[in-house]
Amino acid sequence: DPAPFVMELPAYHWPTVGNVLRSMWERGWSFIKKAGTIILLSTIVVWFTTYFGFVDGKFTMLAEDQIDSGILAGAIAWIFTPLGWGNWQAAVASITGLVAKENIVGTMGILYGGTGTVYSNLASTFTAISGYSFLAFNLLCAPCFAAMGAIKREMNNPKWTLAAIGYMCGFAYAISLIIYQVGLIFTGGVQIVGLIAAIALTGLILYMLLKPHQESNRLTEKVKVA
Repeated sequence: DPAPFVMELPAYHWPTVGNVLRSMWERGWSFIKKAGTIILLSTIVVWFTTYFGFVDGKFTMLAEDQIDSGILAGAIAWIFTPLGWGNWQAAVASITGLVAKENIVGTMGILYGGTGTVYSNLASTFTAISGYSFLAFNLLCAPCFAAMGAIKREMNNPKWTLAAIGYMCGFAYAISLIIYQVGLIFTGGVQIVGLIAAIALTGLILYMLLKPHQESNRLTEKVKVA
């Protein structure tokens, strides 16, 4: 029979000033180390791949009106076309979100604020469905690099870390695809291949959610008995 779980809690006390200051220093120094290493490095990589590319066969730094030729923009923008926002500005903004999610807002403000107002440019680029798809993807995809570092520390296994990050990105892509492709049914312009993929993904998700769970009735691992 299962035994009741009993845990004795220690007496509660007000935190001392020394403990509070020590905790603040440890957490603050931890963030400084992350900001000076992984966050800084990832920011440099995103900046380099965004603002450098090939123009007339020559590798050079790009002007503001040439960023669509950047290494990053030209390489990944097409991946998000089935999600409704396959333009390089939105793709670059999503990638900078890996540094910190709030970077998405700043990046879009820069990339969409070249001519006119940011809001008018966004309204001319995104529809209601593609905008919702963009938001869903960035809310569900892998967190910032600092959080990935925490995942790696907790998992303590590179394979499980990559699996966790890959699962989050794949799930975000699937949900965003479903939102956009199914939404096109109500707004017009249905894409047959995309709709079939969205229906298949929806069926797979429902199956994984509703399938009955079967408990194992036999031991499959080899165990040494003394």
